[in-house]
Amino acid sequence: MVKISDLSVGEMAKRAGVPVSTLHFYEAEGLIESWRTSANHRRYDRRELRRVAITRIAQSVGVPLSDIKEVLDSIPRTKAVSARTWSKAAAPWQALLEERIELMTRLRDQMGYCIGCGCLSLETCPLYNGADRLGENGPGARRWVGSSEEKAEI
Repeated sequence: MVKISDLSVGEMAKRAGVPVSTLHFYEAEGLIESWRTSANHRRYDRRELRRVAITRIAQSVGVPLSDIKEVLDSIPRTKAVSARTWSKAAAPWQALLEERIELMTRLRDQMGYCIGCGCLSLETCPLYNGADRLGENGPGARRWVGSSEEKAEI
């Protein structure tokens, strides 16, 4: 039985701002669910819009689909979901997101350093490898040819 609040696949795609193929992909991955009418038309509960939004945002910052699915699986589908439930479900992402924020902030703040650098000195690179010990030997590529003991020190 079709409810007024249910959305067709086209309506869902338009409201979510994604192509229909994305909805099909998300459904195949178990991120969202639909049901079929007697005419075999796909229908979505309006609450699935939130799951699409969370998935899109999480994907945009590099959260793997498997992690997204794990969080979404912890959210009940059959009842209204409180903000507390959403917060609790998102807790495992806290450290990951903090790390990504720090990396993006560092990139934003230090990318200008790269202009004209040509990656000639990893010794002073604030973005990639500031602790490169071989950089002490000067800019450019280096091949270590010392003894095994010397290599172990590096």
